Amino acid sequence: MLYCRIVQLLLISTIKEELMEVQKKYILSKAAAGKKLQRMAYEILENNADEKSIILAGIRESGSVMARNIQQLLSQIGDIPTKIITISLDKNMPAEVTLSSNEDFNDKVVIVIDDVASSGKTMLYAMKPFLEYYPKKIQSLVLVERSHKAFPVKPDYVGLSISTTLLEHIYVEVDGEEIVGAYLV
Repeated sequence: MLYCRIVQLLLISTIKEELMEVQKKYILSKAAAGKKLQRMAYEILENNADEKSIILAGIRESGSVMARNIQQLLSQIGDIPTKIITISLDKNMPAEVTLSSNEDFNDKVVIVIDDVASSGKTMLYAMKPFLEYYPKKIQSLVLVERSHKAFPVKPDYVGLSISTTLLEHIYVEVDGEEIVGAYLV
């Protein structure tokens, strides 16, 4: 009897996962996301050609994966040294923001990286620790930008800009160090 219940639960779980996959409306495939990242890497080099180095600050989880992908692309197409740091914050209540590495950000170029920009709140709070210094530039990069700004943040580098309803959500799917795509729910 227990065996039958376990099999039943496994089947229900599998069916739920399959339904979730069907409901995902992909707006970026893995290949398209890769092309967007490559284009943004070229834009970074164009806009920072005279800089000595760049700090890539990825917002924990998907933003950090994107930062590592951008770093790899920048090393393939240019020769500007880059350093990666991770920004940790609660995206719903971002009062406390921590960095994986505390260093002197004076006169440095910092690019804050996240997967999706919606209201601008996460990006704005993620920049807060850098404002305790006097960076040369703070730029921002997102793979997907939504058009629901509540805070005055306009990303410098955008992979895809899309209009959605307030009830829809965009998720960037990662697998290890790869960006698998982005979908709308």
